[in-house]
Amino acid sequence: MKSNHTNQEPVSFNGAAIVLAWLFPGVGHISIGQKRRGLLIMSGMLFLVLCGVLVGGIDAVDHKNDGLWFIAQVWCGPIVIAVDLLNQALIAPLPVDEKATLVGLSHVNEMGTLFIAMAGLMNFVIILDVIQAKKGDDFELRSGSKERRAQQ
Repeated sequence: MKSNHTNQEPVSFNGAAIVLAWLFPGVGHISIGQKRRGLLIMSGMLFLVLCGVLVGGIDAVDHKNDGLWFIAQVWCGPIVIAVDLLNQALIAPLPVDEKATLVGLSHVNEMGTLFIAMAGLMNFVIILDVIQAKKGDDFELRSGSKERRAQQ
């Protein structure tokens, strides 16, 4: 069976877009001209990270005690690293009795950790998407061109 993918344009490698996608999710797509997709990515990722921190507390990101989870979470970029630094500076050095009143406990903390880890894994996939994305090929342009073809 023959493939119908013979007339595809080669995808150019854009290192700056990849770095921007890790630094702040969504900005990589905006930098290659996919503004709508980038804004949707940005809002979704920020929503997941913010909900994770609100539900689980800032100790939902902890590279010392939850190393495997942190590997998934760090794909969100410097946002998660900043939350981890806040956790290590404000919460971790406290005595256990004070810490117990400030941290998310049990399943609530786990849900926050999971939200942020899912955001990180989603951003990993988004970074893979920005690697193969065509410059300027946005949802708005594709949907508009389909409507124009239908009118002709």
